[in-house]
Amino acid sequence: MRILIAEDDETSRIVLETLLKKWGHEVIATSDGDEAWTALRASDAPRLAILDWMMPGKDGTELCRRAREMNRTNPLYIILLTALERKEDIVTGLEAGADDYITKPFGNEELRARIQVAQRVIELQSALSDRVEELEDALAHVKTLQGIIPICMHCHKIRTDQESWERMENYIQEHSGAEFSHALCPECLDKHYPESGSGEVDDGLSSLSDFLDTDGK
Repeated sequence: MRILIAEDDETSRIVLETLLKKWGHEVIATSDGDEAWTALRASDAPRLAILDWMMPGKDGTELCRRAREMNRTNPLYIILLTALERKEDIVTGLEAGADDYITKPFGNEELRARIQVAQRVIELQSALSDRVEELEDALAHVKTLQGIIPICMHCHKIRTDQESWERMENYIQEHSGAEFSHALCPECLDKHYPESGSGEVDDGLSSLSDFLDTDGK
């Protein structure tokens, strides 16, 4: 994963960067809140950010709030890094928009576990986002038939909004995008083509040309 870290303490920043690279991640390291904010607004911004609470420029909670106000296609997962341990402080950080937090000094295994949780959440969000996009694309091509549709009780033509009458299959195809394939049911086969003498359409027929005229009517 590509991970943004914002930490003004050089030693802590180097430790974080070294660990993340050791675990196979790509790291974008920044030393204050303003640099981090620039990185978060980039078109290729990382999906995961580890932000120190107290640092020059914009602090961690302000970055959280600003990040949540952004109209991002893919949500940002934020881990807040803090030396504050009071419950009130933790609540403040989470209410500002952080997804998780780690208190300093942190253990390497704890950090790794929390990043793995973040990675699972991001992967689920990406899969859900892709599925929503697929559904939106599908719905964009679907036209629904709604309301009461006037239909002739004999010929089954449908009266349109322009007071003209259309064949049912033409009307449905125009309003739904469905396509029709003509065939013969066993009842119509016996009624209109009694000479066939089968009562069922032969599975071996490749077309209806044996029963229909050249115009297909």
